Amino acid sequence: MKKTRISELLGIEYPLIQGGMNWISNAELAAAVSNAGGLGVVSPTAAMDVSDSLTENLRKQIRKTSELTDRPFGVNLPLMNPMSKDLVDLVIEERVAVVTTSAGNPATFTAQLKAAGIKVLHVVASVKHAKGAEKHGVDAVIAEGYEAGGHNGFDELPTFVLVPQVVDEVSVPVIAAGGIMDARGIVAAMALGAEGVQMGTLFITTRECVAHLRFKQAVVEAKDTGTVITGRKVGPTRGIKNPVADKVMEMEGAGASVNDILTYVGFARSRQGQLEGDWEEGEMYCGAGAGLVKGVIDAKEVMEQLVSGVPGVINELA
Repeated sequence: MKKTRISELLGIEYPLIQGGMNWISNAELAAAVSNAGGLGVVSPTAAMDVSDSLTENLRKQIRKTSELTDRPFGVNLPLMNPMSKDLVDLVIEERVAVVTTSAGNPATFTAQLKAAGIKVLHVVASVKHAKGAEKHGVDAVIAEGYEAGGHNGFDELPTFVLVPQVVDEVSVPVIAAGGIMDARGIVAAMALGAEGVQMGTLFITTRECVAHLRFKQAVVEAKDTGTVITGRKVGPTRGIKNPVADKVMEMEGAGASVNDILTYVGFARSRQGQLEGDWEEGEMYCGAGAGLVKGVIDAKEVMEQLVSGVPGVINELA
């Protein structure tokens, strides 16, 4: 796999990034990906109990990752989090190498993070937001299509059309995300002009990931139509089709208010589904490519399959 501006920018061997997934992107997973030549990313809420301190949980995850790898790794910071300022101060204090930001204005913290020597990658779902992020000084943008698991953009742009349009409009490197599950997806993303790839769903079913086994099984068992977008009124979210997703769609169809939907979904349902494996009462965020996941394996093996598979895909096209 050739070097790109992303691999050089982040100091990694391969331009492959593990997505920062709420509740489940833990230190052991991030370290395993970084040790295999990619960029592992931890989430502030990884393995956290709802009563725990968010800042102390993130500090714990950062320090544990540092014990497990001497290679660069990142932290995912959703800017809509009311404690984002405290989290930014913490990642600066802990000398984290890379931060991925999302769900908010990149102008808020980019300058502060970069002044501390931290590389900033911002998630975007449209050309407009990509150009805005570049204007505010981010080092690269992550163009994430509607196939991605978790929270998505309102414009519903899929990866295959979003990435090349972003590439044409910004000068900073572009990382493709959303629905990329194997070497074929990596080659396709690079053909569209991306210089790196971010993948989340593929790493849910790794042994190092703290996700509950029931959640991992749900991903493995999912077919091509196994995920669904809910919450279009409040914020489109892709996850496994389960009773909670069915209930939200029922509420939406009946004309429920935004407040009613938010009250039902609440703060902890995604934790219930992803960390506790509660099929009946929890949300299970997952990308549309889940049907390509075949089993639970080590993160190192996932990375090896991705890297070793790229030349074969390219040769088939020659």
